[in-house]
Amino acid sequence: MTTANWPSLNPPPQLKKALESCRHVTVAANVEQLTAAACGRPEDDLLEVTYDLPDGRTESEATVARVRNGIVANYPDPYMRRRDPDCMVIADDQPTDKARYRDRFGKSFDSLRTETFDWLAKQELTVFAFQAGQPGMGTDAIAVAPTNAAFFALGLALLQGIRDPADLPSGFNPQTIIYVAPPFRHTHFAGKQVVVHDRTGGLHEIFAYNLYPGPSAKKGIYGALIRQGAEEGWITAHCSAVQVVTPYDNVVTIMHEGASGGGKSEMLEQPHRLPDGQLLVGHNFISGEERYVEIPRTCELHPVCDDMALCHPAIQQANRKLWLTDAEDSWFVRVNHITGYGTDIDIERLTANPPRPLLFLNIDSVPNSRALIWEHIEDEPGKPCPNPRVVIPRTIIPNIVNEPVSIDIRSIGIRTPPFTQEKPSYGIIGICHILPPALAWVWRLVAPRGYANPSIVGSDKMSSEGVGSYWPFATGRRVDQANLILRQIEQTPATRYVVIPNQHIGAWEVGFMPQWLARDYLARRGSAKFSDAQISPAVCPLLGYTLNSMRIEGVRMPRRLLDVALQPEVGPEGYAKGAAILRDFFTENLMQYLEPDLSPLGREIIQATLDGAAVTDYERLLPQSR
Repeated sequence: MTTANWPSLNPPPQLKKALESCRHVTVAANVEQLTAAACGRPEDDLLEVTYDLPDGRTESEATVARVRNGIVANYPDPYMRRRDPDCMVIADDQPTDKARYRDRFGKSFDSLRTETFDWLAKQELTVFAFQAGQPGMGTDAIAVAPTNAAFFALGLALLQGIRDPADLPSGFNPQTIIYVAPPFRHTHFAGKQVVVHDRTGGLHEIFAYNLYPGPSAKKGIYGALIRQGAEEGWITAHCSAVQVVTPYDNVVTIMHEGASGGGKSEMLEQPHRLPDGQLLVGHNFISGEERYVEIPRTCELHPVCDDMALCHPAIQQANRKLWLTDAEDSWFVRVNHITGYGTDIDIERLTANPPRPLLFLNIDSVPNSRALIWEHIEDEPGKPCPNPRVVIPRTIIPNIVNEPVSIDIRSIGIRTPPFTQEKPSYGIIGICHILPPALAWVWRLVAPRGYANPSIVGSDKMSSEGVGSYWPFATGRRVDQANLILRQIEQTPATRYVVIPNQHIGAWEVGFMPQWLARDYLARRGSAKFSDAQISPAVCPLLGYTLNSMRIEGVRMPRRLLDVALQPEVGPEGYAKGAAILRDFFTENLMQYLEPDLSPLGREIIQATLDGAAVTDYERLLPQSR
């Protein structure tokens, strides 16, 4: 690594002053250099990342170990192992619906901003250049971190890429900058995760006051892309996407959206099979019944993206479908559902013996061992961390698709709770429901976070992830994003929509099997439209249409998993209670979009929903053939 060429990064004046004053500047040119520095020196295999506080305390933020298959970072504080959904605050005076720094903390950000640069000016720093998004669809960017937090810089470089300063064009102009200052979590924020966004002077600056990459290196950069898209009229969607190749060589491309924990990464996985090759569809936690299916051959998967997709105007084409491409260079894959060897052979093989070192988070391992993705660190004795992660570069993922793709089906995922007569819930969603476009837009406004979310700090109560399911990362106004998504749906009438649950269907525990089965079923259907005999309006209109049957390779799915009202543990009365819970949730979360500048069509759709619209009303408002 080099120390002399940081001026080529063209830093703004305040950063330039800090770099001139700091103890040492290291400019990283590639991922290999950051991997070597993650534990301090290349020959070291263990580093405790600590910071001295003004009161004399020393806080340990992370331990970093060098293992055979990469780098493992763990946090001593269990709170730091997941993203805090309330970590974002806005420092500037530009339009926003988010909490402003002065409102939450009672003062201007200016003094803390100055303190942050003063602190950086006294540290050993590692900096590097990267591209937020993709060339021509993002911004030039810089990362600045204390050198002992090189593992954090490594994660960001893996996720967003890294540019060699020797190859930067003379016109390199950073418009996104992320600053990492971990000790301020303790000195100013009572140990909480806080990420401050400051959008002034042609810059989007992100001040990360913690070392968990989720809210800053991952979602902070996402926020910068969302802001850019809002200004230019496009969206960075919160989704995975996969080309599904059937046994008959038909190709159907599915985009799976939803809140964290909604099954985006799982949409790129093959169904988890039992040792005898069967698929466990579900387990009835009341009767004890289990239902299995045998599907000898599932579809082949060609992954496109895992969490963030650029829906940029430059890649749209004239086939009336949405086009997208990956916004990232690596994927931040959660592996809490992989609890033992053999659960998912593909990802286990890829991560245990990768062609290049990986970054693991919240994985229990020691120096020079092999990090195994089912060895999750424990938050407390007997309670594994729900958010173990591994960062996997796109370049090593088999069958990866590098070109923009055309979306045939947009699904949205929701984590659903168990349903009992004694404790009714919103767990009334069958394996797959068909949504008219207008109703699909409404689902993207409320974006339920759902049950037992493993990715963030919070309760099990259903709450909204907000517009597009990316609202926690957005810095602007929700109504602007609502209008953008509606316009996108209007302009892509040939793309179809479904909603898919995971975890529970009524009284059945199902994990992610519904989306794996729905994916194979929808891919096998290809472009075939549903006839009136194949679907029926759901009893709860918010669920669109219920499938009357689902058959994969001659194997029929149980009707009671398609229509939850047919389950004896639920019944029509219980279903009605669940529908009321869902309806109340939609009503509560839609009211906030009735702003004066909401599009007229959007206002009409929301009002229809508040008035209890039937599924046919949604089809009238925004027509599309099924």
